[in-house]
Amino acid sequence: MRKYLIAGNWKMNTTISEATELVNSLSNGLQKMGDISPTVLVCPPFVNIPKVAELTNNTQIKIGSQNCYFEKKGAFTGEVSINMLKEIGCDYIIIGHSERRQYFNETDETVSLKLKKAIECGLIPIFCVGETLEQRENGKTKEVILSQVKIGLSKLDYAQIESVVIAYEPIWAIGTGKTATAEDAQDSIKSIRDEISATYGTDIASKIAILYGGSVKPENANELFNMNDIDGGLVGGASLNVSDFLQIINYKCEDI
Repeated sequence: MRKYLIAGNWKMNTTISEATELVNSLSNGLQKMGDISPTVLVCPPFVNIPKVAELTNNTQIKIGSQNCYFEKKGAFTGEVSINMLKEIGCDYIIIGHSERRQYFNETDETVSLKLKKAIECGLIPIFCVGETLEQRENGKTKEVILSQVKIGLSKLDYAQIESVVIAYEPIWAIGTGKTATAEDAQDSIKSIRDEISATYGTDIASKIAILYGGSVKPENANELFNMNDIDGGLVGGASLNVSDFLQIINYKCEDI
């Protein structure tokens, strides 16, 4: 059975004091909810990770990074290695987010290198793929996202691929308030799973978790996450609001 994951990407938000308040409120809310089905993950800015990891120790909250570099160490000013992130408490790493591709010139090739290094170092990568509005309007959604998937996974062996979490995030829906319909999201995510099945086999395809990201909020979480191939969400702005994030985490799942 595939794992359900709700991941909060805080992006470039929260000072250490703000992160402390946010994660304490989230932890208290989760304790009141009791047993929940999905894994809960938060991805703070680099400078906040040690504090958030300390505060979430012995809780059900996992910690992730929003980025990494693919070299172990060296003269790469401003970069952070995966081993550094692992040592300060990270369990996951977001790789290839559309904002990294758009603003910082990440390519499918560098994303592929990061995926390989993350798995070699024992962390779980959340591998992001998605199309622009122009690509969508030109009918190239599946062509674009399946190309990203193929290149991203190309350096991994079969066993390593099982460790990857994929996040489908249509770029036109990130931070815009627009959301793909549940049916559109399901259709794109199923095409990803079908591609993995065709290339690596149905067994691997049945195990790999695929999330939806793009203006996920309490109002659409139930519909999105109850689609057959959607295994949770990569949540941006709503993860900074504890009440909203808890409602998303506590979505009514009919199909687990």
